[in-house]
Amino acid sequence: MAIQIGIQLYSVRNSLAADPEGTLNALADMGLTRLEGANHRALTEDGIGFGIPADFLARMMEERGIEIIGCQINPLDLDRLPAVLDFQEQIGNRRIGCDIEFYPYGDLEYVKRRADFFTEVGRVAAERGMTFFYHNHYQEFQRFGDRTVYELLMDYTDPDLVKFELDTYWAYRGGADPIELFRTYPDRFVMSHQKDFPAGAARPLNMYEGSVAPDASIDMPLFLELEKPEEFGEVGTGVLPIQDIIDAAAQLPNYEYMLLEQDYAPGAELDSVRRSVEAFSRYEGITL
Repeated sequence: MAIQIGIQLYSVRNSLAADPEGTLNALADMGLTRLEGANHRALTEDGIGFGIPADFLARMMEERGIEIIGCQINPLDLDRLPAVLDFQEQIGNRRIGCDIEFYPYGDLEYVKRRADFFTEVGRVAAERGMTFFYHNHYQEFQRFGDRTVYELLMDYTDPDLVKFELDTYWAYRGGADPIELFRTYPDRFVMSHQKDFPAGAARPLNMYEGSVAPDASIDMPLFLELEKPEEFGEVGTGVLPIQDIIDAAAQLPNYEYMLLEQDYAPGAELDSVRRSVEAFSRYEGITL
């Protein structure tokens, strides 16, 4: 079965702020109707983020066949979770996720506590018939002894309650091999994010090869300081082995969606997304 392609709306956040209806229509015109939200104000808002109101979203879903196939929730809070899940349930979304976490270097007990928390979030979601997933960046590939944080999260979370959305770009930037991760944990992945890394980038692909120390205490200020817009490219324009990633993902039993995400666009956001969509059409084993 062909992998279904969608988009993380963070890719067009500025366009959504300027013209939400025009942006969603433009995505639908490209064939991108499977959308993932990112609610970064989950302590006070219940929606999918980007200032998209519920009534507008419902209209676009009816008129353009838009489907919300996932939503990242930040920050996760157990007291707020029922209201957030109520909203997601009402719009037909069956998947919520955690999109950014930081782990004090070497503090294994902190990793275990977060893993327990993720399992509890997964339990609450499962009671609604929903799936909870964890989304990575590169800091999860720091090593605590012979295990990465990512492997520890796999070890210490309940495999029935916590699934994973592998951001292949960020995994490579952490020195990991996404294809090997797919092979090692085939049952855990439900979705992935796909972007590309420019061939002419000034820094190495692996962040731990000169950009940041492997044992650095990475927090949000340091993460933002090291994140370079010029190190993101449209799908098919860089060095990542995207066809190999597609082929490996297609073998996973619980995997459903590959989502285009461009943290930064070289030019206008929608133009950049369009170039990635055109590239996706040249790969085998995918469908818009």
